[in-house]
Amino acid sequence: MGHGVASALTATLGVGSLRNSRRRGAGLVAQAEEANRAVAENANVRGAYVTAVLGRIDLTTGRCELVNAGHVPPILVRDGRVVPVDLPGNFPFGMFPGESYRSGELPLLPGDRLVVVTDGMRDRNAADLDLPAALLRLSHLHPREAVRALSDAVLEIAGPALTDDATLLVVDWYGDHGPRRSTAGADTARVSPDEERSAHRGR
Repeated sequence: MGHGVASALTATLGVGSLRNSRRRGAGLVAQAEEANRAVAENANVRGAYVTAVLGRIDLTTGRCELVNAGHVPPILVRDGRVVPVDLPGNFPFGMFPGESYRSGELPLLPGDRLVVVTDGMRDRNAADLDLPAALLRLSHLHPREAVRALSDAVLEIAGPALTDDATLLVVDWYGDHGPRRSTAGADTARVSPDEERSAHRGR
C-alpha cells in the first residue's frame, strides 16, 4: 500500500513473516494468517496493509494451492484461453489481525502458464495494454522472455516513468517432474559403504 519508506517497511514486515513461517514448515493458510497478524500488530503506519498472492505447486502432480489476499487475481493461460483464476476472497494482510484465510486449488495441466501480476500492470495508463491478448501472443516464449516482452509492452504504453509498480511472475508447468528428491539428510537416502568411502576421499 502506498509509496515511500513506510510502505517499504510494511512490505518488508509482511515478506519477513511469510519467509519465517514457510521455513518453519507452515502451510499457505498458516503463513497468510501469521503475516496478517504481524502486519496488523507491528506496522508503523496506522491502517497499513499488504496485498499478496501465495502459491505452492507440487511439481510431480501439478497441484497448485493459492491464497489471494486482496490482490489482483492470478491469470491462467490454457489451450488458447486466458482466464482469471477463481479463488476465495481474503482481506489484505494487516486489516484485521484475527482474520481467517482460505486457499483455493488449481490443478495444473501440462502446458499451462500461470501469471501473477501486480495492480500496476492493470491500473492507470497500463490498463490500455490488452493483457489477455498480449499473453496469448507471447505464449510461445520462454517465461523469462515473456516477462521481458510484457514489461517492454507496459513501458511502451504507460511511459518510461510508471506511477505504480508493475511486477509479474510467469510459471510454466510441463508435466511430471520425475521422482522426488530430498536433501533432508542421510536418513532419507541409502548410501553404500563403497560410495561413502569414495565421498570421503573426494573431500
